[in-house]
Amino acid sequence: MSYPVAPGTVNMGSDTMRYIPVLYAGKLLVKYYDSTVLSVVTNTQYEGEIKKFGDTVYIRQRPTMQIRDYVKGQTLVNEQPESDSTSFVIDKGKYWSFVTEDLDKVQTDIKGFINEWTDDAAEQLKINIDTAVLGSIYSQVHASNAGITAGRISQDIDLGVLGNPFDLDKTNILDKIVDMGTVLDEQNAPETGRFIIMPAWACGLIKKSDLKDASLSGDATSIMRNGMLGMIDRFTIYNSNLLAGSASVGTYILFGHKDATSFATQLVENKVLDNPNGFGMLHRGLQVYGYSVTKPEALGTLYAKKA
Repeated sequence: MSYPVAPGTVNMGSDTMRYIPVLYAGKLLVKYYDSTVLSVVTNTQYEGEIKKFGDTVYIRQRPTMQIRDYVKGQTLVNEQPESDSTSFVIDKGKYWSFVTEDLDKVQTDIKGFINEWTDDAAEQLKINIDTAVLGSIYSQVHASNAGITAGRISQDIDLGVLGNPFDLDKTNILDKIVDMGTVLDEQNAPETGRFIIMPAWACGLIKKSDLKDASLSGDATSIMRNGMLGMIDRFTIYNSNLLAGSASVGTYILFGHKDATSFATQLVENKVLDNPNGFGMLHRGLQVYGYSVTKPEALGTLYAKKA
């Protein structure tokens, strides 16, 4: 689109004259990506050597030892501990593939465009996998860690349910974080390594809550000043736009300990090949992965909407 001109003035940049050239920037526009959190909220120690679809990761659990009463002089009962195991299959995969022409590489003014495209592919892989995992594991939490009667012992904590989400606002969001901590406490989950994954609208409520006063959070600087949510009641707060649901209907806010979900992934292929059908190259990559909630008692969900 050329610069506007008054009636009767010759437009030197019109489609018919083309006296004013059209210029293209030599750099690509910066692109923003959704934040991914899987690497910090899941257990990845079982990845091992994953080479293809169908590989199975077996996780052996520590046996539970039986404790017996003792009377002096009695014959001891010896047990043979048995270790149960659980497993999950590397049965999912995502790929990217594009073609480049030799002529384009010579004539284009963006010399690093192949790196730009592959970098974008890597980011899109992470976003797709995060969306798939976060969009399904909420349904695998322990029954006592969700719903309107949550709490293994108390059974009176309202964490919302489909059709009846909890209404979150700036006055009750801190209390609800404490409730989520209580749910994990009643499951004997470790206090270190806990997390909450919240959508942006819920993180905004925290910033509007009483924690905006630095004296209440014990910090030297208010979160309204530095923008960092950090830790609240032993939880590290993560912001993600990839959670299932919506602010108006209900979002599955995930909380728990990173031992709850086992995740394994491997970049199997990352190749550059000659294009057999033209003058150029084929660029492609394949990422396989698998996951399972192996300790559901260490994972919970708050189904909430913005009040």
